[in-house]
Amino acid sequence: MAVATVTPLPADVCKPLRKKPLPAGRPREWYVRHNRRLKAMRLAIALLDSGVYVPSRADDATIRNAAHRIGVHPPSEATCRMVRSLIRSGR
Repeated sequence: MAVATVTPLPADVCKPLRKKPLPAGRPREWYVRHNRRLKAMRLAIALLDSGVYVPSRADDATIRNAAHRIGVHPPSEATCRMVRSLIRSGR
């Protein structure tokens, strides 16, 4: 019988990573999409951590409450749709 090995997490797992500057010279729409994706990922993670695993339970009000809880600006309808699609796909 094989024994599973558990790798301990580093102590500073909650420490934010150092941000890198975004590449210059891209069209403005690229930066808007990029930042929207990052925000949607943060919100999807916050919702999953709070027990919302199904997109139907993640209505706009729930997503905006999660945004308030984690300290980001209220998301637009497009960002809310993106959050639901991330939860649905499980990525």
